[in-house]
Amino acid sequence: MRLVRLLDERMIALQRQGRIGFYGSAAGEEGAVIGSAAALQDGDWVFPALRQGGVLLYRGLPLKEFIAQVFGNSLDIHKGHQMPCHFSHRRFNHVAWSSCIATQLPQAVGVAYAAKLKKEKTVAIAYLGDGATSEGDFHVALNFAGVFRVPVVFFCQNNQWAISVPRKRQTASRTIAGKAVAYGIEGVEVDGNDVVACYQVTRDALEKARRGEGATLIEAVTYRMGGHSTSDDPKVYRDQSEVMEWVKRDPVIRFRHLLEREQGWDDRSDNLLTTELQEEILKAIDEVERLPAPPVTSLFEDILHDIPQSLLEQAAALSINVKQKG
Repeated sequence: MRLVRLLDERMIALQRQGRIGFYGSAAGEEGAVIGSAAALQDGDWVFPALRQGGVLLYRGLPLKEFIAQVFGNSLDIHKGHQMPCHFSHRRFNHVAWSSCIATQLPQAVGVAYAAKLKKEKTVAIAYLGDGATSEGDFHVALNFAGVFRVPVVFFCQNNQWAISVPRKRQTASRTIAGKAVAYGIEGVEVDGNDVVACYQVTRDALEKARRGEGATLIEAVTYRMGGHSTSDDPKVYRDQSEVMEWVKRDPVIRFRHLLEREQGWDDRSDNLLTTELQEEILKAIDEVERLPAPPVTSLFEDILHDIPQSLLEQAAALSINVKQKG
C-alpha cells in the first residue's frame, strides 16, 4: 500500500511537470486494491478499472514496466498504443480496460463462463466504481452471472464519486451491495479502508466461486482522496471538509497502526520503508524516462493479423518520412 501511495504521488508530480500525459491515483483506496489482490490465485483473471495498477504490482509486475506503460515508451509492452494507467499483461491474466465505463464487466463474465464450461477452477474478478453501477453493462453482467452461476467476483470500489457525480445521485438504493439481490447473487458490504477485511471478503467470494456456487458483488466502501484523474479538479465540486473526514480513515495509516500493535512496527521501520521505496521509484523513473519512444512504424503493429497493402504502403511512406526528417 505504501508503494502504491508513493508511486501515485510521484506520477502525479510527473504529470504536472508535463513529463507524462495522464494519471489516475488510488490514494485513499489502497486497502481495497491490495486487500483484494492478495486473495487472488496466479491463474485468476483480472478485469480492472482505473485504479487497480497496484493489483498488477502485487502480482509481480516489475516497477519499471508499470512506469514504462505510463510513459508509453519502448519498454511499454503496449508500444504506446494504450492510455496511461490502462494496464494489461498476458502473463498475469490482466485484461486491458476501456475508458468507457463498465465494459469490462460483461467481458469478465464471459471469461468466467468459459472457465465454467471447461471445468476449470479459474475465477475472474471485475473491478468497478460506484458510477459503473449506473451503466447498462452492469445489469447485463450481473444478470448473466446470476442466471448461469458463473465464477466471477464483482469488486466495487465505492469511492463516493463518479468523477463529479456523488454517490447519492447515482442510485436511490441504500447500498450498492444490495443490488445483488435482484440478480440472485450474494452481495457483501465491507469497509474498503480495512485491507484485512477486504482480503477476507474477497478470499471468501473467490473460494465460493471456485466451488461452483456462483458470483458475488462486493461493495468496498472507501473514498477517493484526490481527483478522478489528473484531468479534473475535485475542489470545484466537493467540500474539502468531506475529504478531511475520510483522511482520518486513511487505509495506509490504519494498517500501520495495526502493525504497531501486533508486529512492533515503529517510526524507524516506517521511515526506512518509505526511504527504500522512494529510492526504488526514483531509480526506476530515471531509467525508464531515458528510454526512446517506440518506433513510429509500431503504429501499424498488433492490430491486424494480415495487414492490407494500403497500410503497408502507409507504413513504408511514414518510415521514409521519418528518416528524411531525422
